[in-house]
Amino acid sequence: IPLGAITAVTGVSGSGKSTLVTDTLYRAVAERLQGGSGKPYLGETVGRHRSLVGWEALAGVVLVDQSPIEKSPRSNPVTYVGAFDAIRARFAATPLARARGLKPSHFSFNVAGGRCETCRGDGHEKVEMQFLADVFVTCADCAGLRFSRSALEITQGGRTIAEVLRLTVDEALTHFAGVPEIGRRLWPLQSVGLGYLRLGQPATTLSGGEAQRLKIARELRAGGRRKGHVLYVMDEPSVGLHAEDVARLLRILQDLVERGNTVVMVEHHLDLVARADHVIDLGPGGGEAGGRLVVQGTPAEVAAVPESVTGTFLRTRLTGSRVAAAGGGVGTGESEGAGGGVRAGMRASVGVSVSAPTRPTPTTCPGPPTRPARPTRPARPARRTVRT
Repeated sequence: IPLGAITAVTGVSGSGKSTLVTDTLYRAVAERLQGGSGKPYLGETVGRHRSLVGWEALAGVVLVDQSPIEKSPRSNPVTYVGAFDAIRARFAATPLARARGLKPSHFSFNVAGGRCETCRGDGHEKVEMQFLADVFVTCADCAGLRFSRSALEITQGGRTIAEVLRLTVDEALTHFAGVPEIGRRLWPLQSVGLGYLRLGQPATTLSGGEAQRLKIARELRAGGRRKGHVLYVMDEPSVGLHAEDVARLLRILQDLVERGNTVVMVEHHLDLVARADHVIDLGPGGGEAGGRLVVQGTPAEVAAVPESVTGTFLRTRLTGSRVAAAGGGVGTGESEGAGGGVRAGMRASVGVSVSAPTRPTPTTCPGPPTRPARPTRPARPARRTVRT
């Protein structure tokens, strides 16, 4: 796995991608850098492996997966990226707030003085039913706005704090256009395609893909403070993205790499795989038929291997590249849109040797255990699925 590059780990479902990337690589690096498992609160252990080499060049490791960011409905996008503190300070700086002695804490629904004390900042009250499910009704005092009356009497730019939290990220960037300390915290959300989220949307309502992109946004903001050499492990970051957002995501990943970091992602989206610097294809099948390295190299090298299911579909994306036909060699050139291989000047890498004592290692990769994949329709190659 080359450092300072984008590596895509591919393969059919059940081929061992998550086992390699999350269970083994991420947890093994985290154990060495942090002195424990990457997720100790879940009781997860490091995947079995013979060795891990090259990890000393890393300064940190970050897992960006689809797990929920928070389990509390009080958490939201604006607090997650650290923009709410600047917004509350903006309200506290208004003339009326200063005259009344209000502080930034008075514009938070999590603490006394800022929250509605009737519902304690929830915006609703729970009515317990003896033999039925509990019923939640809108708070009569704050009308579901969650804030105290004193906080709601203060406006900034013609909006109350509750109205600001109802703005989308795109709308908030316009509203706070002249406030750089807020704009630079909200911009990463827009850059990962989350401009439609409302600032105060409860974190519990976000999908797995949205939660993952929210984590990427926070890492973008933190990237300015990091000194590089961080390993970012991602689990299908393109889930739920439009084609334009995929292109935007690619630019973000490239930006992380240009800052001296490394990206390793489990990915199925062919556009991202084709633009990766390095591809690791596992398989050839799923379950007991998987878990082996089929091929690794540049996208063009993977596309030239007939045994690779990913390579079969990847060939259609590498038009114009010098990918030899089945049985031939691999050309050294790359297409304009394909990944350019390992970036110039990179020599270091991090590697993990995974043990499989119950399964003999074949000298050559066997063919797919089931029927081969059906031919790709030229009109919509990216929407085809592989059945095993």
